[in-house]
Amino acid sequence: MTVVENKWLSGPYAPIEGDVTATELEIVGTLPVELEGRYLRNGPNPITPVNPATHHWFVGDAMVHGIRLSGGQADWYHARTVRSTRVSEQLGEAPVPGERHADMDTANTNVIGLGGTTFAIVEAGGRPVELSYELDTVCHSDLGGGLPHGYTAHPKVDPLTGDRHAISYYWGIPHLEYSVIGADGIVKQVSPVAMEDGPMVHDCSITERWAVVYDLPVTFDLDTAMAGGGFPYSWKPERAARLGLIPLGGSGADVRWFEIDPCYAFHPLNAHDDGDKVVIDIVRYDRMFDAKHLGPDDSPPLLWRWTIDLVSGAVREEQLGDQPMEFPRVDERVVGRPHRWGYGSEIRRSDQDNGFGGHLVRIDGKSGDLTRIDLGAGRSSGEWVMVPRHAAAAEDDGWLMSLVYDASTDRSELLVLPAADPADGPVARVLLPNRVPLGFHGNWVPDPA
Repeated sequence: MTVVENKWLSGPYAPIEGDVTATELEIVGTLPVELEGRYLRNGPNPITPVNPATHHWFVGDAMVHGIRLSGGQADWYHARTVRSTRVSEQLGEAPVPGERHADMDTANTNVIGLGGTTFAIVEAGGRPVELSYELDTVCHSDLGGGLPHGYTAHPKVDPLTGDRHAISYYWGIPHLEYSVIGADGIVKQVSPVAMEDGPMVHDCSITERWAVVYDLPVTFDLDTAMAGGGFPYSWKPERAARLGLIPLGGSGADVRWFEIDPCYAFHPLNAHDDGDKVVIDIVRYDRMFDAKHLGPDDSPPLLWRWTIDLVSGAVREEQLGDQPMEFPRVDERVVGRPHRWGYGSEIRRSDQDNGFGGHLVRIDGKSGDLTRIDLGAGRSSGEWVMVPRHAAAAEDDGWLMSLVYDASTDRSELLVLPAADPADGPVARVLLPNRVPLGFHGNWVPDPA
């Protein structure tokens, strides 16, 4: 029997078998009693990859992991496979309710709280999947008929209004879609943004005045899709790279475009207005899905700043550091506003390494300095989430939370660090009974007051 080596199916990326329920979790340290709610994270956990040789990290079956915290205790850890049509078939279950868009229903990228409901979400044509509080799959949802096609994995919440702004894409329609969803979960608008070539638009940004569109040269590859041989998006070096600005809450027809040097970006850190300029801090790659097609391995991810001059139309592009990182986040209360602090996960580029490094990267938004905080030998962190102590707390008055994998035990834990000085070490560690496969995005979803 031939063994197929695929980084994205082995080691810390390898799927775990079946759903998990654990209670009375061991805590090292003291969990803050202010933390009342659930830490949630989504990511791929393929049950049976269609073709291990060509399996792409981005397409595995979804599994949502959650830890419920209350009164200084960790009540439970749940790992639940999100029931797509294919997953239900593999498990011998009846399909869960809800209309699918274009037969795309593997929501494996992010998990959010919206209007009091939990949703697993994904880009490229799939709609949100409603989950119960305990993370069991309820239904596939078009949010009351408000989403005509798919959604995105990366909406941005305006801290002033609570509106959720997003840019969605699907190769089968000749435009992007700019949507706005209210804090109550009701879709306020879906507006087309004219587009050619089917670009992969993974994320977006907002400022107080603008929604930012990233139209970059990774586009739908029809030949690959028709052959059924792998991930159907690839690098197109001849295609222009540009940034679009749409008036916040306005029409996609009013987009204004600004060209930049060819590159790709999955995740912005933040953006804000500065008079007649728009400032965007973003993790930038020189290229993506060019020589390597199974995951984001083509070039190192580095923090850059793009400054758009609305008067001249020019964009100043500058690199802020030489530390590879990904999954940048700020305090959600300063999304679209000038921020002081940001956080990222170190990325290592060696083919012998799992890709995720053993350092938290703290970003000073004022100076641009990057500080590496060591998490310990053999440990790898995912995305960091900033949870403020209370609604009016300072930007660094709260806790940083992430799932951390420990190679020495082959298990994961929820790590809670003080945001003001994460180098002081953890406030608490919640030990999990298993390894959580290295994956994508999540959020802290507080319980209702």
